[in-house]
Amino acid sequence: MSPLLRRLIEQARLPLVDELSLEAFLDGVSKERAQALLFLSGDGANRPETGDVAVVLPELLSHFSDRLRGAVIAPEAEERLRPRLHAYVSPSLVVMRGREPVGVMPKIWDWADYIAKIEGFLDPCAPVLAGPKRPQVEISFRAGA
Repeated sequence: MSPLLRRLIEQARLPLVDELSLEAFLDGVSKERAQALLFLSGDGANRPETGDVAVVLPELLSHFSDRLRGAVIAPEAEERLRPRLHAYVSPSLVVMRGREPVGVMPKIWDWADYIAKIEGFLDPCAPVLAGPKRPQVEISFRAGA
């Protein structure tokens, strides 16, 4: 694990979650009547923005302390969770309402943009992100054809 993620887990006391523990984390956050802010770091060595987002994350959690709970997605689980979280760019922050993603913030943003976007995602009327529509296939069979 990178020193960057270790620092978030140890100093900021953010849980490290994977496919097996994500549901329990999200359910616990929902019981607190809060929403989750998940961090997908990607490969920090190849993405300098990862360090910037890692610095901003605890500040965002502090700013929204009564409404957001943070967690770090385990690096080995990121690729498998990306489709579910709609987070295809690294680093990304994902706001979750219950078990559903409400918004994704890829790369690093200005502070004011983070605040405005997260405020919008925290609105109870904000729609959850819908998954991609799968192609519909119809097979017809006619006897004797």
